[in-house]
Amino acid sequence: MGCGRVGSTLARDFQALGHSVSVIDQDREAFRRLGADFNGLTVAGIGFDRDTLIEAGIQRADAFAAVSDGDNSNILAARVARETYGVKNVVARIYDPGRAEIYQRLGIPTVATVLWTTDQIMRRILPTGAKSQWQDASGRVQLVESSLHSGWFGNQVLSIEKLTKARVAFVTRLGEGLIPDEHSVLQEGDVVHLLVTEDELKNVDAALKNPPGEKR
Repeated sequence: MGCGRVGSTLARDFQALGHSVSVIDQDREAFRRLGADFNGLTVAGIGFDRDTLIEAGIQRADAFAAVSDGDNSNILAARVARETYGVKNVVARIYDPGRAEIYQRLGIPTVATVLWTTDQIMRRILPTGAKSQWQDASGRVQLVESSLHSGWFGNQVLSIEKLTKARVAFVTRLGEGLIPDEHSVLQEGDVVHLLVTEDELKNVDAALKNPPGEKR
């Protein structure tokens, strides 16, 4: 639901992967964004209206993404898709971070657009600090990438977990990702990707900028 820049891009990407796609938008002109190569179904209507959803094939859908420019419309459409038609994979784009957190707690997967965008910009503007790659709707848990002090090189990757309150998700080494095990050792140039809570982010970042175990 929603054929703006995000919705049209999603539709084309899913089609390129071989999926059958239906797109709903109130404005027929919006479907022009799909391009001449789009061969899916387009339905003009309100995305949470049951007749519109049925016309779009909601009863056969494996997934539903509500990405219009209205928070209320997105969350309502997502709830109808999941609760009325039993669609298992449902996600709603929400601009208001406060709402996103509430709906996430209700079990409705959300993408908090404003919270994500501002965090990404801030972490790229600030000269120091770990860069956030992902965060949950509440902003409490983040996936961040961080460089290491040279003192960490030669230590086991999982020593980070022993000395901080972070969890190592993966390591980028020479442009390739790897999932570390108990034998993996940190090397010069490694970029670690960590799962960490917002409360611990500063502590973890400070720890990685110093040799292991050094007091800060």
